[in-house]
Amino acid sequence: DVQLQAFGGGLVEAGGSLRLSCAASGFSFDEYAIGWFRQAPGKRRSVVASISNIDGSTYYTDSAKGRFTVSSDNAERKVYLQMNSLKPEDTAVYYCATVMIVGRTAKDVIQEGSYDYWGQGTQVTVSS
Repeated sequence: DVQLQAFGGGLVEAGGSLRLSCAASGFSFDEYAIGWFRQAPGKRRSVVASISNIDGSTYYTDSAKGRFTVSSDNAERKVYLQMNSLKPEDTAVYYCATVMIVGRTAKDVIQEGSYDYWGQGTQVTVSS
């Protein structure tokens, strides 16, 4: 069975950093993309970043560019989201998701509906 487990959330002050991890099992990790999404209270879930485990291509939403970095360790079957310079508006539940990406790049899988499997969320709270 495909399993994704996101962890690493927590409470941090504005300007601080957190690193989220997504541990994956049950699928051919190097043929898939991992997307990081977030959902704030009262808002729709939206993409933050994505990475292809085939070609290493990445995508960042505008609010994440320059502050967040997505990376993948294929040997460990983990994907990370390093979040720096956090802002209160980054407060949300963060999810990782996966989809087979053969023939596509990270920017091709930025919609929630593109993903087949989801992990449970991890709460990130940024205080002002």
